[in-house]
Amino acid sequence: MSATYYFAIVGTNDSPLYEAEFGVQRDESKYLNQFIVHAALDLVDDAQFMSTACYLKTVDRYNNWNVSAYVTPSNVRLMLLHESKMDEAIRSFFVDTHELYLKTMLNPFYEPNAPIQSQTFSTKVSTLAKKHLL
Repeated sequence: MSATYYFAIVGTNDSPLYEAEFGVQRDESKYLNQFIVHAALDLVDDAQFMSTACYLKTVDRYNNWNVSAYVTPSNVRLMLLHESKMDEAIRSFFVDTHELYLKTMLNPFYEPNAPIQSQTFSTKVSTLAKKHLL
């Protein structure tokens, strides 16, 4: 059985900028995934002041799910809901996704804190997920 991952980029005003699911997708758990990640935002805010690193590792657990987080210097949170313990692979995924997000931010037509709707961005995130997580 393949693992399931839910990835979200959350803006500075706690609004979702991007979200994607990788692996086995279950329609009934879509809203549960969003709820679990959103509930972990307060824990990310607390954890980011306890560490000097961008990658905060696992910040919350819900049943057999883990929520890992990566906070950019501009306070945008990259969140991953997952079942497995692959800290190095998750860190690599976050670093590469952060670089991809920065390239998107450099686009003069991108409005800060606006949802990312680019199909190219989604394709590249999926490729990074396959490379590091699946």
